Amino acid sequence: MAEQFQLGFDPPGPRPPYQVLPQDGEAIYYGKIVSGEEADGLLQTLLNEVPWRHDETVMFGKRIVTARQVAWYGDQDFDYTYSGHTHTALEWSAPLLQLKERVEEAAGANYNSCLLNLYQDGNQGMGWHRDNEKELGPQPSIASVSLGAERRFDFRHQESRDKVSVVLEHGSLLVMQGTTQAHWQHQMPKTKKVTTPRVNLTFRRIVRQ
Repeated sequence: MAEQFQLGFDPPGPRPPYQVLPQDGEAIYYGKIVSGEEADGLLQTLLNEVPWRHDETVMFGKRIVTARQVAWYGDQDFDYTYSGHTHTALEWSAPLLQLKERVEEAAGANYNSCLLNLYQDGNQGMGWHRDNEKELGPQPSIASVSLGAERRFDFRHQESRDKVSVVLEHGSLLVMQGTTQAHWQHQMPKTKKVTTPRVNLTFRRIVRQ
């Protein structure tokens, strides 16, 4: 039987921001924080100037090269380990620093790193997972900016298995915080309906050990 998803959760009105999750966490969808020609220009800048490379992950003891491409930016000499692979941070670019400031103002949080993901089309996605690495701390704030193709983003509760979704618009911001990573998994499913690229920027605060 196909999984059933509820789009959003009781938004307070037709316009963001609103809470996506019904319980056990906060996922606030702010809608577009970058729009029009600015969003289009930022997308093209990232597509052309970021040194994209295919990611690596470990599944069932085997190292796998993913279809999507990634880049990791952050404060100087910053390393981040996830899925059994360590990434060394690239130096912040001016467009990324400008976007980071806008995201921090909207989210009311400070971030010191950003993981960028490039999905060339709907044939590339991300399976169920949680961003619960120890470097992020017990209740991380993760601010996700979407540029390019609109994609559906799903949440699934760890215990009840309830599911909820939100469509991420070009130039939009979604902030996951509080106990979200403890109680909810998330994914971006593949779809044949999408034929253009999407860049996802997830701003994070790494806790230095």
